Amino acid sequence: MAKITVKDGTEIYYKDWGTGQPIVFHHGWPLSGDDWDGQMMFFLNLGYRVIAHDRRGHGRSSQTSEGHNMDTYASDVAELTKALDLKDAIHVGHSTGGGEAIHYAAKFGEGRVAKVVLVSAVTPLMVQTADNPDGIPMSVFDEIREGTATKRAQYFQDFTIPFYGYNREGATISQGIRDNWWRQAMMGGIKAHYDGIKAFSETDFTDDLKSVDFPVLVLHGEDDQIVPFPISGAKAVKLLKNGKLISYPGFPHGMPATEAATINKDLLDFFKS
Repeated sequence: MAKITVKDGTEIYYKDWGTGQPIVFHHGWPLSGDDWDGQMMFFLNLGYRVIAHDRRGHGRSSQTSEGHNMDTYASDVAELTKALDLKDAIHVGHSTGGGEAIHYAAKFGEGRVAKVVLVSAVTPLMVQTADNPDGIPMSVFDEIREGTATKRAQYFQDFTIPFYGYNREGATISQGIRDNWWRQAMMGGIKAHYDGIKAFSETDFTDDLKSVDFPVLVLHGEDDQIVPFPISGAKAVKLLKNGKLISYPGFPHGMPATEAATINKDLLDFFKS
């Protein structure tokens, strides 16, 4: 398996296929690079170079007990992009991966990043605070922590239902999509998953969004039950200097899997623009 060893000794697994302009895919919590299969194959066949890594503690990367915060996630990506000598790269992040992508691009992306896409992303800030009164109460994230820490296997199976909007009237449930989410999640380490909840819910990406000059596309489902559109995509695009928003009525959080044809087309249009 292809891996790099970053400065603290953690091994980061990655897939790197094809040639052409590189696209780096950043997965969501608590998954792996496999969550981008539908996009990796699509863009590989169009002549792009596609890269997806497993975040530390997730998938096939080291199950380290430390470093599960956005600064370290971004640093790991910086070491990977340097090792692969990626330039003019497009970074596409889903959910937690959206936060990772924009944090990396703001801190390390100069000279390497061409564009960023935030898909169902946790930006700018999820948790409710005095300065973010319409955020999600901390009690919700405490419940996710408790479920992850004490009954992860069952909790993760149940989590797939709102993640993909399978609790909505008329939804066509794919057991394969649910099983694949659970498979990826259970490959990762429980400590990384537990600590990652703080990383995705309490990191404030406002300054990252404001600081970048390159084009950023924001894609978000209006029926996202995990990262609600009004507190995320709708806010994030207003902070960007060069941002564009596409919102999708009825689409769920996991829309790259359930609505891949639509998402892939809009990604391609942005890449070519």
